[in-house]
Amino acid sequence: MKERLERLKVVKTLIKAHRIDSQETLLQLLSESGYTVTQATLSRDLKYLKVGKVADGHSGYYYTVPSDEERKESEKHYIQDFLRGYVSVDWNEGLVVVRTFSGHSDTVAMAIDNMGMDDVLGTISGRDNVVFIALKRGASGEDFVKALKSKIPDFDPE
Repeated sequence: MKERLERLKVVKTLIKAHRIDSQETLLQLLSESGYTVTQATLSRDLKYLKVGKVADGHSGYYYTVPSDEERKESEKHYIQDFLRGYVSVDWNEGLVVVRTFSGHSDTVAMAIDNMGMDDVLGTISGRDNVVFIALKRGASGEDFVKALKSKIPDFDPE
């Protein structure tokens, strides 16, 4: 995990220091910084960091990292979406199931995906009122609930 956190810091630093217009360029800069990763890993890192592309005003686009204020504001919206939609949370060894109000499963799954929770491998939104959350190896449902409580103080899984 430590290497990932260090790599994420390097990715942010590179994006802030250079006008990077492609993942290939970013992969090259990462390699020069001592990090060899696949394009898929880089894509996940960019998603986790909420990196976007903005127009340069002339001929193309370049990557940009949202400010801390923008990131916090975005996370507030995801927290509200989660709180509006969830009914209950239960889990077993490697799977968390979130029951939602009818029609809220997509929104709740997207909120979880975008809250940047380290123990979450991925989510699957059910047809209408359930979200399945696969946890990373070694993570437990208790870990997930604890992380959720740290992000959402109003969250009460009971």
